[in-house]
Amino acid sequence: MYLKKLLLLSLLLSLTFTMFAQSGKDATIKGILKNEQGESLAGASISLPDHTNKTISDHRGHFELQGIRPGKRMLIISLIGYKKYQVEVNAVAGETATVNVHMQVDMKHMETVSVIGRTPLQEVQRQAYNLTAIDAKKLHNTTLDLAHALDRVSGIRVREDGGLGSRMNFSLNGFSGRQVKMFIDGIPMENFGSSFQLNNIPINLAERVEVYKGVVPVWLGADALGGAVNIVTSNIKHSYLDASYSFGSFNTHRSAVNAAYVAKSGFTVQLNAFQNYSDNDYKVRVQATNLETKQYYPATWVRRFNDTYHNETVIANVGVVGKKYADKLLVGITLGQNYAELQTGARMKTVYGELHRRGNIVMPTLKYQVKDLFVKGLHLSVNGNYNLGTEQVIDTVSRLYNWFGQWEANTKGAERERSLYKFKNNNGIGTANLNYRINEHHLFSVNNVYTTFNRTGSDELFPENAKYEQPQKSFKNVFGLGYQYDYNEKWTTSLFAKNYNQVNKYAESYNPTGGWGDVAYRELSNKMNNWGYGAATAYFLLPTLQVKASYEKSYRLPEGEELFGDMQLLEGNVTLRPESSHNYNVGASWQTKLNEDHRFSVDANFLYRNATDFIRPTLNRNQIKQSNENLGGITNMGVDGEIRYSFKRIFTAGVNMTYQNLRNNTRFEAEQKTVSPTYRDRIPNIPYMFGNADASLFFKNVLKKGNHLTLGYNFQYVHAFYLSWPGQGTAGEKLTIPRQFCQDVNVVYALADGRYNVAFECKNLVNNRNYDNFSLQKPGRAFNVKLRYFISKH
Repeated sequence: MYLKKLLLLSLLLSLTFTMFAQSGKDATIKGILKNEQGESLAGASISLPDHTNKTISDHRGHFELQGIRPGKRMLIISLIGYKKYQVEVNAVAGETATVNVHMQVDMKHMETVSVIGRTPLQEVQRQAYNLTAIDAKKLHNTTLDLAHALDRVSGIRVREDGGLGSRMNFSLNGFSGRQVKMFIDGIPMENFGSSFQLNNIPINLAERVEVYKGVVPVWLGADALGGAVNIVTSNIKHSYLDASYSFGSFNTHRSAVNAAYVAKSGFTVQLNAFQNYSDNDYKVRVQATNLETKQYYPATWVRRFNDTYHNETVIANVGVVGKKYADKLLVGITLGQNYAELQTGARMKTVYGELHRRGNIVMPTLKYQVKDLFVKGLHLSVNGNYNLGTEQVIDTVSRLYNWFGQWEANTKGAERERSLYKFKNNNGIGTANLNYRINEHHLFSVNNVYTTFNRTGSDELFPENAKYEQPQKSFKNVFGLGYQYDYNEKWTTSLFAKNYNQVNKYAESYNPTGGWGDVAYRELSNKMNNWGYGAATAYFLLPTLQVKASYEKSYRLPEGEELFGDMQLLEGNVTLRPESSHNYNVGASWQTKLNEDHRFSVDANFLYRNATDFIRPTLNRNQIKQSNENLGGITNMGVDGEIRYSFKRIFTAGVNMTYQNLRNNTRFEAEQKTVSPTYRDRIPNIPYMFGNADASLFFKNVLKKGNHLTLGYNFQYVHAFYLSWPGQGTAGEKLTIPRQFCQDVNVVYALADGRYNVAFECKNLVNNRNYDNFSLQKPGRAFNVKLRYFISKH
């Protein structure tokens, strides 16, 4: 009900802004930035003197400023490594003025522009937060999804239960799962359901991906414990079409279509659609017993047989852009469905032959943005969505399977737990963000995010079961205040505070009479309210050397699926307490070049985390499902860094490494008077040292002018780590996940300057055995071919 009111209020606000819009037409200024050699310059900041209207040049050097008041306007253009450029433009009402600029290198400072293989958006990187940004456009010809693209970033590990579409766990500097918040264009993704996850979203959906490590800016408005990922989709203000299809090993098919139509009047239609399918029938090495011969195989290779996955998703938006009353007003719908067979439990000792789940997403959306609301420099954005989709786990076969696909009957009426339970989480999100830039030095922000979770469902196998009628509700609100002070181009500082509020409602079973089988329920609730705060600052010691420092006292509220389970492999725990952490970050970024040919960049970050009531995954009692539990406290001291090198526009290479030392800081466990045997132990089942290396060769005008060839290589390493507490058991009995590495290679041939593209990939080149969550084996060597077509109309 609260969300419905918020959506209604948003629509009324839109109409109000329309009525109060000033009369007259604004002007538009657009142009192209290049250097003296005619190369496009990306990431340049273009603004008016008061900085209330500004933008950033894209990867082709294009920029566009809308909503300019008519008259002579001074345009200020700045880019690290180049002299600041100012030009006067005559802005005519209702018309578009074009500016073509050739910027000169600042020889005094010898600053560098973007290095090939890194994001060109220096303006994003200049933020005071510990931030890494991925230029997703450079990966659009690959078969990567968003999760595996992020898996190449320092500090990040993406862990999966298996192949395509499997359950995923995202880790950032030791904090994992829901401790790291996901956003798409600044909107939280926590209510998107199983049909819309990072490991099934193609990289083509994104223009760039921003990773905030440790400290999250107030405008994202979330209860993240240790960082956030913001997926920024295309902001192209003209019509385009991007279509692709790929085919690969294990009968894997993936396709995507991204398109937009933008009329001169501002009328806009946007479409994003993607599809994934895979049999996931890769081979795994397991322990198994042949039911017919009774022969035991301690280590044999078998092919997975109950692991098919497919999903289909369509995102459509229609509305207007570039209007006085709305820079963006879009009403949309997200529709999707998914089907996934479940091969194993939380460990590979459990095998399922027919257990599967289904889900769908039906989510109406509203996006509204307006600049200079009532006064110059006051910007408002309002977003809302509500997921009406359903989820269902189907388990009705009275069989026990083994890894050979053989089975024997059982009396349980199911493989795991008899169920046709179909449910809705009825979760919605409403966000509002208000920014007021008084001048080029001072910016104030107010943000509010409200989320709902209300699971309802039934099981036709047990229609009278009262447990399905019990409340499973959670309501959260995060309110933030922020202030940013930009002293000059060298120094920026941000201060912020956030209020976290949550109410959970659930039921507890009990025996009212003492008689056998007599069950009743009592409704319970709990509440939480607290304040967090933080600060971030960044300063250029040299034109090529930026240092950053940030701190946050953060809180993270348990989400609905952690409290009530996901009805698949995660068992709920309604006793979970909110977790909090003191997050400290210190980092430096240095970019330089030896001459016009050789360029280097170095990024290094130190982090310290001190968390209490840390929520960590564990196995339930029978080790079939995962669950979550609070750990009194943990500390994490770590470092991550990256070094990159490029030679002209021909070769680029880089390496990054992460070390994180997560330790159990709980000295006494509940009701114990002696020191816990796991005190100061390394937290188990979390990799503590890992890294990536990559290299690419670029060849221009291959066979024909405008045709380009790229050869790429990627190496990933994960050091061995313990599966359970190191302080428990003898040395020979401790379970470990062994050291592992994976190599990928790719060849991309782009024709007609990128209009037609063909890519060939080989993942896990030497077919290593790699593992993730609780020793779950990942796919072996796989081959893929991708075809892509891209056309853009300016």
